[in-house]
Amino acid sequence: MSPKQIIECVPNFSEGRDMSIIKQITDAIESVDGVRLLNVDPGEATNRTVVTFVGAPQAVVEAAFRGAKTAAEVIDMRRHHGAHPRMGATDVLPLIPVSGITLEECAELARQLAARMATEAGIPCYAYEASALRPERKNLAVCRAGEYEALAEKLSDPARRPDFMPPLTAGSAPTASEAAPAPSLAGSGFPASIPESIQRCGCTAVGARDFLIAVNWNLNTTSTRRANAIAFDVREKGRPKREGNPITGKPVIGPDGKPVMIPGTLKATKAIGWYIDEYGIAQVSMNMTDLSVTPLHVAFDEVCRCAQLRGLRVTGTEIVGLVPKKALIDAGKYFLEKQHRSTGIPEQDIMKIAIKSMGLDDLRPFNPREKVIEYLLEDAAKGSATSLVDLSTRAFAEETSRESPAPGGGTISAYMGALAAALGTMVANLSSHKAGWDDRWKEFSDWADRGQALMSELLALVDEDTAAFNRIMAAFGMPKKTDEEKAARQQAIEQATLYAAQVPLHTMKASMQTFDVCRAMALHGNPASVSDAGVGALAARAAVLGAGLNVKINAASLKDRHQAEALTAEAEALMAEANRQEQEVLATVNEIIAK
Repeated sequence: MSPKQIIECVPNFSEGRDMSIIKQITDAIESVDGVRLLNVDPGEATNRTVVTFVGAPQAVVEAAFRGAKTAAEVIDMRRHHGAHPRMGATDVLPLIPVSGITLEECAELARQLAARMATEAGIPCYAYEASALRPERKNLAVCRAGEYEALAEKLSDPARRPDFMPPLTAGSAPTASEAAPAPSLAGSGFPASIPESIQRCGCTAVGARDFLIAVNWNLNTTSTRRANAIAFDVREKGRPKREGNPITGKPVIGPDGKPVMIPGTLKATKAIGWYIDEYGIAQVSMNMTDLSVTPLHVAFDEVCRCAQLRGLRVTGTEIVGLVPKKALIDAGKYFLEKQHRSTGIPEQDIMKIAIKSMGLDDLRPFNPREKVIEYLLEDAAKGSATSLVDLSTRAFAEETSRESPAPGGGTISAYMGALAAALGTMVANLSSHKAGWDDRWKEFSDWADRGQALMSELLALVDEDTAAFNRIMAAFGMPKKTDEEKAARQQAIEQATLYAAQVPLHTMKASMQTFDVCRAMALHGNPASVSDAGVGALAARAAVLGAGLNVKINAASLKDRHQAEALTAEAEALMAEANRQEQEVLATVNEIIAK
């Protein structure tokens, strides 16, 4: 089965102060079925709002069109002022592949969207990044050169005109909001051939790109010039090479007639310096276009280094919009490793290290559930439903004790396996932090990482086992009046029963791997915690044997006897091996305790 196609859209609208205007735009976006609005991030100083939404490709494209059309109706660019460069009511509108779709496919969708925005909404559009129709227009800065104030001149120049243009018919009827002309506005320099609707909405860059992080590095200065100097130090483009004085000297011109550039130290980054009146500080504002080339934590360290060389400090980090979970997990692990600490700790603990290390909560509280794209998708998909693993231990036990048949033995077996992994991981983390064992931290960190991965896998199986049972109940509830309905019902029951046997088999295999962690910790871990490794082995055996019983009882209900016998044989082999491995680990544990 092919993966579900999901794309993300992150338009930037040129309004960050009037929430009623922003609400009209986001309402238009949310009016499309199948689109999930993840984040709305307005900035007062920049007078700009970053909106993030996801969904199936056609739904996202439709929502993007409605949002841009509404923005063109409610934002008047002739009145717009803000710290961020901009050229239109919808300034940039990128489509970003998330799953099941390529960047090239998103680029084609972006071109179709830009054409529709021009013809149906009257918004001139450049195609940029992966959707660019001209090589130089891959760069957003080229498309946005001169910003909104240069639009009248660019519309009159065939070489600089947007790729997708609405008809330039000045006699078109204005909307109600256009009826009263605004005196002394920035757009008053437009020639009569440019419709007032275009003067109001400006121009949009529509494109496709990979995931981008917009991040601002806070500085302990109010100097824009010094912030810019740091930006030039680090951004990939760098700064112009100059004759004599590196600041005031004449730029060196290369054979191609263009200034010779001194590259910056960070690939796949764009950066400028600015002063934010709202915060009373200067920032280095950076777009990170490829996290596989320059990760977030690498950029942070490098900006810190360059700031220190200029007598400044980075006091914190501001992430604009959303961030992929991996960027923060990688950062948290990086800073833990610098401290020679184990990285095999719970995900939320790693996240906290990343937040504190980079000062993500310097300007305002940083809530990962509101800023990390995967968490937002998880929470939106879950809705108000509560999963078993989210219950307290008491509530979990009470839920199991009720008269309903699920959660049952398979679910409890998966949880026992998760506890086995947790105990082995605990011993590994205690060992990595043991006084006098500092040179062994990486050895135990690796074991803890393995244990954390197994624990996460088994916790997911806690709910999956109950879901598998519920699937059987749903199949039995299907109609059975006609022969066709009976056949469909029987097929659904067989498939659901097979899956209900496969889930606990997965639990068995994952739980078997926890023996490796518990055995290693019994042999090499902190001797004071060896009993915990032994309890982990006991829990692992219980998990394997318990899940094995669930494999066998579900396999017994299968009509396909060949498949039933194969599942049963595999389960019995794993159960026998679990008995053997438990005894092996316990022998080691008892030997160490007796010393």
